[in-house]
Amino acid sequence: MRKQIDVVGAVMLRNGNVLCAQRGPRGALAGFWEFPGGKIEPGESPRAALEREIGEELECVVAVGDELTTSTHAYEFGDVTLTTFWCEIISGTPTLTEHSSVRWLPPSQLGELPWAPADLPAVELIATFGVPHELGAD
Repeated sequence: MRKQIDVVGAVMLRNGNVLCAQRGPRGALAGFWEFPGGKIEPGESPRAALEREIGEELECVVAVGDELTTSTHAYEFGDVTLTTFWCEIISGTPTLTEHSSVRWLPPSQLGELPWAPADLPAVELIATFGVPHELGAD
């Protein structure tokens, strides 16, 4: 039986741009881009997991909003189910603790990065439909 890994990702916005985070050089999917986040711990809600992970990974406090999408991708190490949420940074500035780089890109440029496969459905939705007006779309 394949390992099932449930993770969450934050689609964070600033001035209509989306935060993209490049995975560090060690571990699975090194160098690929992703929406920051991580594993949901036992007994933890997806939103609570995302708040915790963003605090740990980027040293920011976020308000987790509506769900964007959920996708599953079969990697060699297991099946990853990723749920992405729109998020707003409440305090802090993204600090690199696990990622090697971050970029703020307009939705139209997201496809220019090599994304982790599980993140691609969310990337495609954002690139196609943009950012909801109430979340800072221009």
